[in-house]
Amino acid sequence: MEHAVVDHSRPRIREMLQAAAKMGLTVCRTWAFNDGDYNALQVAPGQFDERVFKALDYVIAEARQVGIRLLFSLVNNLQAYGGKTKYVKWAWDEGVGLSASNDSFFFDPSIRLYFKSYVKTVLTRKNTITGVVYRDDPTIFGWELINEPRCITDASGDTLQDWIEEMSSFVKSIDRKHLLTIGLEGFYGPNSPKKDTVNPEFWAADLGADFIRNSAPSTVDFASVHIYPDHWFKKKTLEGKLMFVAKWMRSHIEDGDQVLKKPVMFTEFGLSDLNKGFDPLQRDRFYRTVFDVIYESAKKKGAGGGSFAWQFFVEGMEDYNDDFGIVPWKRASTYEIIIQHTCRLAKAHGTITSQKENLKHLCNQR
Repeated sequence: MEHAVVDHSRPRIREMLQAAAKMGLTVCRTWAFNDGDYNALQVAPGQFDERVFKALDYVIAEARQVGIRLLFSLVNNLQAYGGKTKYVKWAWDEGVGLSASNDSFFFDPSIRLYFKSYVKTVLTRKNTITGVVYRDDPTIFGWELINEPRCITDASGDTLQDWIEEMSSFVKSIDRKHLLTIGLEGFYGPNSPKKDTVNPEFWAADLGADFIRNSAPSTVDFASVHIYPDHWFKKKTLEGKLMFVAKWMRSHIEDGDQVLKKPVMFTEFGLSDLNKGFDPLQRDRFYRTVFDVIYESAKKKGAGGGSFAWQFFVEGMEDYNDDFGIVPWKRASTYEIIIQHTCRLAKAHGTITSQKENLKHLCNQR
């Protein structure tokens, strides 16, 4: 959305989407928020910059042309692009906030109303380019409530669970045509038997989130998990991290198959290039590990629904990069790993209409 706001960077939108389609990718996850930051979509509670909203319209219209669908996240638990911190500050500045704690985002009635107003505005927006209301637009794959929610002031998880149930029901009261997920990192909570056997370390059970409990409501259509072994471990070797990644993924897919009875999407995964002794071959091995577990599930028609690398770029976007981003085609081995995964998933699951010809051409070359 941010790239679509100004004329000089707008062509990157189509370039990125076309590059994704060329690799056989089908869904792009991105932000449908910018709260009070530079080029903010929501400049204050319930107040929107139409110029930025038109940029979001443009992203959707371009994705429609290319045949890519969009998974939109609605708010950030982190401070980037405003996030829950900005909502709390708005309430505090207006004299209606109950607490200056960032976690009051989840329990303050005024902030809940702010967020509901935002959600309703986005979901009922009529695209100025296509004329299609967002909640009716098949280009939109689904909605993600919040990126990486944590509520550390209530490790029991009750506060976050109450928010999830209320907000997921609210979204479904407006839009029953699209899928809904939460945006979880995937940690098991204090009452889960997997907190000691699968969580990366002890701290993960005390963040106020619980993968099974949070993903269980009927209003949540698929579960979401993130994979960041660099963030979660400081002393593991690469071999140890890769072993953890496979175990972590299989555990959540097992939960989807046997407990939740719904798909599980790994909506972010990344390996940092700031690691001591980093070699791009390490990232190739990491990607291959993730893809192999997804394919293992796909062959059995299991719950492993897909994966989203954090993050892919095109040339000219270096200022937006972090230690996880890549331009896929700059490294032939990485690009080939992605294409191979695309083709074997297409063989296992079939292809969607918008990508059928592209995948036929792409995969027949192999």
